[in-house]
Amino acid sequence: MRPELFRFLDVSFPSYFVLLLTGFLFATTLGVLWARRIGEDPDVIVDLGLSTLLMGVVGARLLHVLADGYFWDYVHLCTDPSLVNAPYSQADCLKDYGGVWDAARQLCHPAERDCLRWAKFWEGGLTYYGGFLGAAVSSWYLLKKDKFPFWRAADMAGFVVPLGLAFGRMGCLLAGCCFGLPTGSSLGLVFPGRSPASESQFKAGQLANMRLPSLPVHPTQIYESAASLAIAAVCLLYIHPRKRYDGQVFLSFVVLYATARFLLEILRRDDRGEFLGLSTSQIIGALLAGAAVVLHRYLRSRSGSAGARPLGPEREAGVS
Repeated sequence: MRPELFRFLDVSFPSYFVLLLTGFLFATTLGVLWARRIGEDPDVIVDLGLSTLLMGVVGARLLHVLADGYFWDYVHLCTDPSLVNAPYSQADCLKDYGGVWDAARQLCHPAERDCLRWAKFWEGGLTYYGGFLGAAVSSWYLLKKDKFPFWRAADMAGFVVPLGLAFGRMGCLLAGCCFGLPTGSSLGLVFPGRSPASESQFKAGQLANMRLPSLPVHPTQIYESAASLAIAAVCLLYIHPRKRYDGQVFLSFVVLYATARFLLEILRRDDRGEFLGLSTSQIIGALLAGAAVVLHRYLRSRSGSAGARPLGPEREAGVS
């Protein structure tokens, strides 16, 4: 675990955001190369990358605030911080957290109001599907404005997004978030004291205090990174050369990722919102997968692909 990857000119560079930006740059570069190959304007892809980065962060933060179970904490941080409970000991509360100790309830509270805490995404708290939805809306608007074929660009996203996501999940690993259930298998990872895993296990009564290293947990960050790379390979090397309509690669990615994420959520133990026993990501993923199946049937019937030849890169570029 290494929340701070490095410092430069006394400026801290958090591991998660460095890896997130690395994934973004890698994905955008692949997108530019793809656009040049098929004869489209690569500048549109650069603009698209910047737009999706900005709106992706906005969407990821908003869904975290609204659906990850912290909504009322953010409200109370602005209205009455004494209603926000932090699971710290008295010593940790006063020395490290800088909070106010409630001796009667043996709880720690924030010392000051912070009405903008909900917007401070750099302090942690982003959700993938919020970013996905925010980026999708901004992409639709930008591509329509630039008259770039939407579903063709979506197919590009079908293999570059999971590549970027693989980098992001390794950032999660270094930051210590998105960890899994305790496990006795050889795959288990132990996070240091005061990590999100130790804090969660302390709150669950599995550790005596948060300063202790965590129990071994499933490295779900690595699992998802590996799954994302596998999905990118399938979409790029198998589905893309054989696609029969624009949009097929993207819709395949949506279904494949939603399936992998649904299963991985079963192994996750970090704090997330849930409804009827399902996490927010499982619910959204299931809805998106269902929508992808409907769109697949619609686009396939519209393209009359039943007897059509696969659309290879040469046909996309107009080369016979």
